[in-house]
Amino acid sequence: MHAWPAPEVPVLPGRGRDLRIHDTATGGRIALVPDTPGDPARLYVCGITPYDATHLGHAATYTAFDLVQRVWLDTGRQVVYVQNVTDVDDPLLERAAVNGEDWRDLAHRETELFRDDMTALRMLPPDHYIGAVEAVPLLVPMVERLRAEGVAYDLDGDVYFSVDADPLFGEVSGLDRAEMLRLSAERGGDPDRPGKKNPLDPVLWLAAREGEPSWDGASLGRGRPGWHIECVAIALEYLGAGFDVQGGGSDLAFPHHEMGAAHARCLTGGRPFARTYAHAGMVGYEGGKMSKSRGNLVFVSALRREGVDPAAIRLALLAHHYREDWEWTPEDGRRAKERLARWRAAVSRPDASPAGEMLEEMRAALADDLDAPRALAAFDRWAERQEREAGGDTGAPGIASRAADALLGVAL
Repeated sequence: MHAWPAPEVPVLPGRGRDLRIHDTATGGRIALVPDTPGDPARLYVCGITPYDATHLGHAATYTAFDLVQRVWLDTGRQVVYVQNVTDVDDPLLERAAVNGEDWRDLAHRETELFRDDMTALRMLPPDHYIGAVEAVPLLVPMVERLRAEGVAYDLDGDVYFSVDADPLFGEVSGLDRAEMLRLSAERGGDPDRPGKKNPLDPVLWLAAREGEPSWDGASLGRGRPGWHIECVAIALEYLGAGFDVQGGGSDLAFPHHEMGAAHARCLTGGRPFARTYAHAGMVGYEGGKMSKSRGNLVFVSALRREGVDPAAIRLALLAHHYREDWEWTPEDGRRAKERLARWRAAVSRPDASPAGEMLEEMRAALADDLDAPRALAAFDRWAERQEREAGGDTGAPGIASRAADALLGVAL
């Protein structure tokens, strides 16, 4: 599966600062520095299930992890970025049935729209963009191995993972059992299914059902993959165990990232799946979390069709700290448009006040757990100075413009 075109990232003077980011598993800040000088930074971000268009909640999450890459690149590190597409899953099949269309056509159309939105928002593309369907040959041997080692078991033709086989299960989310059971039922699990060893056990392989797509599962029989093993297989294949950051929205901490970490530990002999688990907050609209089930969505593509500059959309997202839960209002859009106009006016001058201090303030803010609002405030102060005083530095507008592009992904 192909990703989207890569925007050019300008090179800035000097060197960026090493990133420290909040780790959900420990509750502390993790310094993301290479174990060995020259090692590439490795990032995995969970992708979409393509049964509807990209909403602002998605865009906020991908903007957060786009910043992670930009901070790394500013330090001179190479980055290997992997993202999946869950292009076969229950919600996709259900939506296709409601629409009366082939699930593959729906997945293809919405994935193409996602690519268009990511391109417009100047998101850095993954080096490996892998669909669940193309990951089946990777994950089938993993499920077979887990079953052979007694970590997985059969139930009416399906294969389930035994969470009790992993002594560290629960360390990613830190939730108690009651909360796990509640969230499992809400987020795609089946805790009430009879015959499971533990209600929390997640499915690894679903046996073929009539009218549903299926693939050759070797000794597993025909079927299709469970959700969590898909990401584990892709991450281990393209990044290896112990990669730097597992990212996604905060609603993925449990069950998705918790289950994935457990799967991986059992496959790798206890080695950690990821060094850090970083999660973006939820974006709300009209009184509730923006979600497809609620229908309270603001689509990136709809804003673009209305003529909203994608740079303004991006600025609206960056105005909130990535871990913050917040609610979108028209005021967010208005403020972002005004900010974009001020910034563009400031960098359009033939000269300006020096921009070096502003650049270092932006670098410091972003290295401190991706504090984008603080970085925006630094640029605001520089732009406001251009309105009050004469400049004199002919290179300053170019440095400022490149800083907004390289660090924030905002093209001026």
